[in-house]
Amino acid sequence: MNTDYVSRHKLNVNSQFADFVENELLPHLAFTYDEFWLKLAYIISIFTSENEALLDDRVKFEEKLDLWCIDNANNEFDLSEYIDFLRDIGYLEPVITPFEIETDHIDPEISLIAGPQLVVPVSNARFALNASNARWGSLFDALYGSNVIPNKNLTQTKDNYNLQRGEAVIDYALNFLDKAIPIKNAKYADIDTYFIDHSQDEGILNFILTDGTNVHLKNSSQFIGWSQKQNTQTLLFKNNNLHIELKIDSNHHVGKKAPGNIYDIFLESAITTIMDCEDSVAAVDSEDKVQVYRNWLGLMVGSLTCEVEKSGKKFKRSLNKDKIFTAKNGKLLSLSGRALMLVRNVGQHMKTDMILDHNKNPVYEGFVDAFITTACAIAGNKKTNNFLNSKHQNIYIVKPKTHGSYEVKLFNLLLIKLEELFELPKNTIKVGLMDEERRTSCNLMQCIQVIKNRVVFINTGFLDRTGDEIHTSMQLGPVLQKEKIKQENWLDAYEKQNVAIGIACGFIGKAQIGKGMWAKPDELKEMMEIKIEHPRSGANCAWVPSPTAATLHAMHYHYICVKTHQRKLKKEYNFYMQDLLKPPVALQRNMTSNNIQDELDNNIQGILGYVVHWVNQGIGCSKVLDINNIYLMEDRATLRISSQHIANWLLHNICTKEQVLSTFYKMAEYVDGQNLAIESYRKLVTNNQNSYAFEAACELVFQGCNRANGYTEEVLHKYRILEKNKKIKKYK
Repeated sequence: MNTDYVSRHKLNVNSQFADFVENELLPHLAFTYDEFWLKLAYIISIFTSENEALLDDRVKFEEKLDLWCIDNANNEFDLSEYIDFLRDIGYLEPVITPFEIETDHIDPEISLIAGPQLVVPVSNARFALNASNARWGSLFDALYGSNVIPNKNLTQTKDNYNLQRGEAVIDYALNFLDKAIPIKNAKYADIDTYFIDHSQDEGILNFILTDGTNVHLKNSSQFIGWSQKQNTQTLLFKNNNLHIELKIDSNHHVGKKAPGNIYDIFLESAITTIMDCEDSVAAVDSEDKVQVYRNWLGLMVGSLTCEVEKSGKKFKRSLNKDKIFTAKNGKLLSLSGRALMLVRNVGQHMKTDMILDHNKNPVYEGFVDAFITTACAIAGNKKTNNFLNSKHQNIYIVKPKTHGSYEVKLFNLLLIKLEELFELPKNTIKVGLMDEERRTSCNLMQCIQVIKNRVVFINTGFLDRTGDEIHTSMQLGPVLQKEKIKQENWLDAYEKQNVAIGIACGFIGKAQIGKGMWAKPDELKEMMEIKIEHPRSGANCAWVPSPTAATLHAMHYHYICVKTHQRKLKKEYNFYMQDLLKPPVALQRNMTSNNIQDELDNNIQGILGYVVHWVNQGIGCSKVLDINNIYLMEDRATLRISSQHIANWLLHNICTKEQVLSTFYKMAEYVDGQNLAIESYRKLVTNNQNSYAFEAACELVFQGCNRANGYTEEVLHKYRILEKNKKIKKYK
C-alpha cells in the first residue's frame, strides 16, 4: 500500500492518486494542474459540514426509532400510531402531489428503449468491457450454453458441436421470431430463402417458403435494413424499439442445415450498464481506487483494453465499434455497438484516506467519486471520440444509499456546483436514484422532486432494502426467517410503489423504472420463467448477472410492450404506504430449535462464503456457492441482510452467542471444503488460527446492532486493509 502524500491546495493527496490525476486524467481536460486541485479542494470544503449534519440526522432517527421500538416491543403493533410517530419525528416527510419530471436531452437507451441492465465492478477491466460490449448478444450462443433448453440424451460430435442441441436451439429461436417479428400466414421454420426486392424506393423483404410461396412480414415497418459481408447477409429488424439481427450464410456449418440458412440471431441485449464503484467493488485504498478511476476513464475515452485467454488462445479485448447497416431507403444506418454506461458512486457515508483534509482527516469519498467520475466523462465527451458514450454528451451518475430528500438535495447541489466548476450546461449530469433505503422508499416522490430536472431512473434494491428494514426494526422484536420476510406485504408494496411513483411522476417515455438482480447466474431457465414479471410490472429495465442473461432477458421485452403496461398502470394509480411500513417482525416465537439452527447455518455459510473472497482477494462481487451448492451472485447487500438477521436474533435471544460462534466454526469448515478446488484459496480457520476474513464475518454479526444502518463497508475495509498489510489482530 502506498502511504506517501503530496500537498495540493491544503489537501494531503496520496501520491499514487495524484500521479493518476496529473499524468493520466488531466491531459484529456482543459484545466491546469493547479485549477483542478483547487476545484476539488473547494468541493470538499463547502459540502463536508452539511454532509456530516445529514449523517448526524441518520443517527438521531435511529435513536428515536430504537426507543419507540423498545417501548412497543411487547405490544400489539399499531400501524396508525407508528405512522403518526414517523410523521412527528420527520422520518415521513410532508405529502406532496404528483408532478412531471422535467429532465430533457435524455439518450434513447434511457428514455425510449426498455431492456436489460448489467451492473459490474468497474475495477475489473474484463468485466467492464464485456458488459459494455453486451449491447449485442448471440441468441444461439445464449441458448446453447445455458440451461434454458434441457440437455437430455444428446450425443456429442467430434467437433464439440452437438447437432441435436443445435437443432433444439434453432427451433427455440425461430419460435421467438414468430412472436417478435411475425410473418403473414407462415413461420420462420418454413422459410427457404430471404430476398430483398430493391425495385422500389425502399427495399422490401420477401420470404420464399420451401413450397415456393412468397410471403411478407405482418408489419413491414419492422424490417429496417441490412448489411452484406462476404457470404454473410445480415437482416435488421426492430420490435418494441429493440433491434434483432438475422445472420444468414448457406456455407456456415449451422446455416447450411437451418431453415433459411440462418446461422445466428443477434439481439440488442444490455441496453444500459452500470459501471459500479460501490457494492460490487472492494476498493479500500488508493491503489484500488486508482484502478477504478483508470478503468472508468478508459471506458469514456475508448482506450480500455485487457488481455483475454479463451480456448487456449490469447487476444486483446477492447470496446466494440458501432454497427453499420444500409437502411431500406439506401442511406447508411449506424447503431451503437455498446451499452450506454452509467457510473455508480459510493454512498454519502463513505470516507477515504486517499485524500486528507487540512486537519489530516479522511474526506468523504462520495465527493471525490462525483468529481473524478465526472471529469473522466468530460474527457470522453468529445465529438472526435469514436466511442462516445452519450450522443447528448450527458454524464450519468447513479447515487446509492441516500436517506430521504434532504440527502438527495445535497447531492443535487453538489452536481450543480460541479457543472459550474467544469463549465458544463445545466443538468448535463443526470442522476439514477437507488430506492434501496427505507427512508427514501417512504419519501420517494419527495426525493424525485428535488432532482426532477436531472433524474433518469429509479431502481429498487430489494436486498439493501431488506437489510435496512431489519436494522430499522431491530429493537421491535425478532424478525421472521429470511424466506418468510420475502413473503411479507411490505416487500411487495415496496416494489409496486416504486413503479407507481415513477409513473405518477411522468417517467413514461422519459426515464427508467428498474428492478433488481437475478441472483442465480446459472439458473437461467428459471430466470426466463420468473423475470418476465418485471416488464409486466411496468418496469422498463431490470438487472441481470451476465451478458448471456441479458440476451435471454431481452426476449421478454419483445414479448411485452412495457409502455403499454405503464399507461394501464397510470390509470390504476395507487400507492402502498400502509403495507410498506409494516415491519417483518414475528408476533409469536414459534420456531423450533431445528428451524433456528437451519437459519443460522444458511446465514453464516453465506456470510463466510462471500467475506472470505472479499477480505482475502479483494473481490467485491462474486458467484458464491450457497449451503445447497447452488451459485448465487453475492455483494455487500446480501451480506447486510444476513449479518443484520443474526444480530437481530441475538438481541432477542432467539439464539445465543455461543451457538452462533459454534456455527461460524462449523460453517467455516464447510465453506473451506466448497473452495478446495481453488488453488489460490486460503482457509478461514487454520490450526485454530482465525483468518482476517473469519474475524470480519464475526464482527459483522456480533457488532451488527451497533453498525450505522447495518452497513458492512467499515468492517470489510478494515480487515481487507489488515490482510493487505499482513497485520495481526484478534477478534474479541
